[in-house]
Amino acid sequence: MIAVQETAGGAHFAFTDRWGGVSAAPYEELNLGGAVGDDPEAVRTNRRRAAHALGLSPDEVVWMHQVHGRDVAVVDRPFGADAPPVDGVVTARRGLALAVLTADCTPVLLADPVAGIVGAAHAGRPGVLAGVAEATVEAMVRLGAEPERMVARTGPAVCGKCYEVPDAMRSEIAEAVPEAYATTRQGTPAVDMAAAVRAQLGRAGVAQCAQSSVCTLESADHFSYRRDKTTGRLASYVWIEAS
Repeated sequence: MIAVQETAGGAHFAFTDRWGGVSAAPYEELNLGGAVGDDPEAVRTNRRRAAHALGLSPDEVVWMHQVHGRDVAVVDRPFGADAPPVDGVVTARRGLALAVLTADCTPVLLADPVAGIVGAAHAGRPGVLAGVAEATVEAMVRLGAEPERMVARTGPAVCGKCYEVPDAMRSEIAEAVPEAYATTRQGTPAVDMAAAVRAQLGRAGVAQCAQSSVCTLESADHFSYRRDKTTGRLASYVWIEAS
């Protein structure tokens, strides 16, 4: 099942779960990640299935080579086999979908429906520290978007009650983004990356941000690297309808 949200201005946000694809264990079923050891043909089939379910052409989806950094690329077409190492993409081309792959990290989707500009970012722990969400907002602004008009969504990710880390790591992250400070249900140190991303977007001027209620580690319907290690990847998509 793919969850889809829409805005009045024609912006679309979509989030996959793990079902409805052709990948075999341990990637079953709808693995959309091409660099996790799955059969490449299965991944291609899964990407086609997901695109068709969303009413998109598989050839009009931008996939990144994600590296846990803050670099953002401006795109008007998919990268193909030569995707540069970036963790954010933005476009002013209506109908072109931007995709983020995750299996615990926070996918960040942004849209300014008035300007017709969208952005997508992969916000893992290093990306949050590097400010990839803010960098994506800045890249959209350079194209003509305005933060106060932007609508943001963060997709399925490990929650702050499950993301246990050493105390020193929590202190380091919370020093940079205080909203990341969290504690597990067992009372051990944790970080809340989705809360950190929302805070960073807010400081960048993006007030409209909704967070997924899905914790990937707790949900058997979603891939989780922390839970399973060898596993597939979910995808989060954003696009604005072509005129």
